[in-house]
Amino acid sequence: MSETHTSASSPTTKAALLAPDAALRIARRISEEIGCLPTQVNAAVQLLDEGATVPFIARYRKEATGGLDDSQLRKLEERLAYLRELEDRRVTITNSIYEQGKLTDELVKKIQAAETKSALEDIYLPYKKKRRTKAQIAREASLEPLADLLLEDPAKTPETEAANFLNPDQGFADTKAVLDGARQILMERFAENADLVGRLRRHLQERGVVQSKLIDGQAEKGAKFSDYFDYQEPLSKVPSHRALALFRGRNEGILSVDLTVDADDPALVPPAVQMVADAYSIADRGRPADKWLMDVAKFAWKVKLALHLELDLMGALRERAEEAAIEVFAKNLKDLLLAAPAGAKATLGLDPGIRTGVKVAVVDETGKLVDTATIYPFQPRNDVSGSRATLLALIAKHKIGLIAIGNGTASRETDRLAADALADIPASHRPVKIIVNEAGASVYSASELAAKEMPNIDVSLRGAASIARRLQDPLAELVKIEPKSIGVGQYQHDVNQTKLARALDAVVEDAVNAVGVDLNTASTALLTRISGLSESLAKAVVEHRDQIGRFESRKQLKEVPRLGAKAFELCAGFLRINEGKEPLDASSVHPEAYPLAKRIVKACGRDFSKVMGNSGLLSGLDPAEFTDETFGLPTVKDILAELEKPGRDPRPEFKTAALQDGIEEIKDLKPGMKLEGTVTNVTNFGAFVDVGVHQDGLVHVSQLADRFVDDPHKVVKAGDIVRVTILDVDVPRKRISMTMKSNADYEGQREKQYGRKEPLKRTERGMGPPKNGGQRHDGSGKGKGASTGSDTGNNAMAAALAAAMNKQRK
Repeated sequence: MSETHTSASSPTTKAALLAPDAALRIARRISEEIGCLPTQVNAAVQLLDEGATVPFIARYRKEATGGLDDSQLRKLEERLAYLRELEDRRVTITNSIYEQGKLTDELVKKIQAAETKSALEDIYLPYKKKRRTKAQIAREASLEPLADLLLEDPAKTPETEAANFLNPDQGFADTKAVLDGARQILMERFAENADLVGRLRRHLQERGVVQSKLIDGQAEKGAKFSDYFDYQEPLSKVPSHRALALFRGRNEGILSVDLTVDADDPALVPPAVQMVADAYSIADRGRPADKWLMDVAKFAWKVKLALHLELDLMGALRERAEEAAIEVFAKNLKDLLLAAPAGAKATLGLDPGIRTGVKVAVVDETGKLVDTATIYPFQPRNDVSGSRATLLALIAKHKIGLIAIGNGTASRETDRLAADALADIPASHRPVKIIVNEAGASVYSASELAAKEMPNIDVSLRGAASIARRLQDPLAELVKIEPKSIGVGQYQHDVNQTKLARALDAVVEDAVNAVGVDLNTASTALLTRISGLSESLAKAVVEHRDQIGRFESRKQLKEVPRLGAKAFELCAGFLRINEGKEPLDASSVHPEAYPLAKRIVKACGRDFSKVMGNSGLLSGLDPAEFTDETFGLPTVKDILAELEKPGRDPRPEFKTAALQDGIEEIKDLKPGMKLEGTVTNVTNFGAFVDVGVHQDGLVHVSQLADRFVDDPHKVVKAGDIVRVTILDVDVPRKRISMTMKSNADYEGQREKQYGRKEPLKRTERGMGPPKNGGQRHDGSGKGKGASTGSDTGNNAMAAALAAAMNKQRK
């Protein structure tokens, strides 16, 4: 054993003992995890510590970080927080052990080598202050020498040696009590052996089995957990969605969930117990103390180690499952936020309802609410003619270009009503109608923000306005809603809500800054998501804009109260000013790089209007000729790309799924039908698709493609337009099973999935052509052939729009 540190010169502080290695250790760990150099990590860490945001660093500090992208920087930011907490804990533990006079060179090395918080806590366990245990009571009665004697020399007879340690005054009046005290001492020692605990943890990770059973009397209440009434699966293979389902079932009192190990091992001594015994050279060789020592090893495993490790590993399983679920939610949210906008057109929003009526709201091309109405085309009023008249009057009055219909109850009936009304309008002036995902609209409509934006307007009418705006620009409207309310998650209410909120806020921030916002029209909610702008600063920007009428240049941001130089640096590049005094203000070029951009334009020998958008002229330039001490190749290339396509929107072209006529409710679906739909949610076990029947269907991961798929996100994303074939429909349970595999293999897929093979009836092979005659449309207005079963679109909502909009422009 190394000498204990007790001298005055011994390391006692973070700076003296661990700090020199901490930053290096963190940089090395993160660089390995995100695939870069430690110097890149250090540069990014410095910028983050100085207050820079991830979007700003990713876009405008590429030279410093070596081009780390936003996803790498987000991972870096997340891991930096964890590893710094780890380093702080490392220091706390080191100082605590030092103050106890028990710090050795060997312990210092172990503490510095620990790579996780659990490994650190294993090391600290013997030194952690704890309540007075049975082992401590036995030590106070001077029984530790007996424990050491029997462990070191099993040839000794336990009962004989115990007789020498009787201590009636402290509760050890007979040999049985004395041996029990010695056993408690050894059990605690075994359970606090960090190396042994680490080996056992790895053993359980590799061999552990998660088991769940139905709790008596809960079968009816817990029917949705029927797959887990008698379930078992290796711990290492339990996917996140199943883990979260198990934990939810346990929390609701439906399931008992346990972690077992080596249950099927026929060995007389379970492997885990043998590992405890081997750590202390315990073996049954017929010596007097062998059986007693083996019993100590068994009790140590059963009473101390097994429960501790089960809690530890099940906690780790939950943490991994939550991280995976949060990642799924984040990916889906990003896809929805970056869905294609339909554009700035006067839009009529319809929030379907039956007895309460269909709420109607009209927003102008800027999203401002200009008119509302409520129509009652369904039971009990059945005022179809009056409803049509109202819609036609609003369309004519406000020159409506788009109609957005919420996808809730009665959406298909409302869609049919709108179609009938539009039939009376000449095709050249007919608005384009789209069914829009309305998730979260009711949350927004009842919010304080909605009340401020639309005072004295009924809550339900605000919802219709939100649906209309969501079609115009999904990003601008969705940022007003708490991300968790958008409903594209996987067990989102079962995960750590703080971590979920932090991850989703990061997604929203990245999406908003990737697109950029119009400084003269952006709402406070949208501006709050811009790099460098807090909610109070965003409000100050809007108030200043109201006072001056509009911003004519980015420089005017410096006049906003409390918006200092640092905030200006972080936000200016993401704020656009169209038709302002400075052409570059409409681009993503940062004001700090304007001199560089102007040098590039000057080199072209023409003015800005002739250079911006002229890819032929700009492509002939050599980026290396414009680098200097401040700006390197990454920035020069970004500026050239921006000058080629100024103000470019990274979001995809707007398209929609062609929903099939006659398919409006789940009972209308039949196995074998081939339909087009929109992906609404992607999970680890598959994708949910909306085909217009108020109930999304599931394409299991095994049915996503004709090849093996390990991650559904590699095949589809929320908002994709896909072609599916109905496999099975369970109307009572509202479950729809679909496939995106090739249609030729349909019957085989059905047999494989459901254990039966049935010839398809004629009526099951299709219900006639979909709307638009099976056509999809691109920006040219020319119809394309219907997509194949594995075809996926790139966006959120729509088809047939571009052609109709082009006709209206003409």
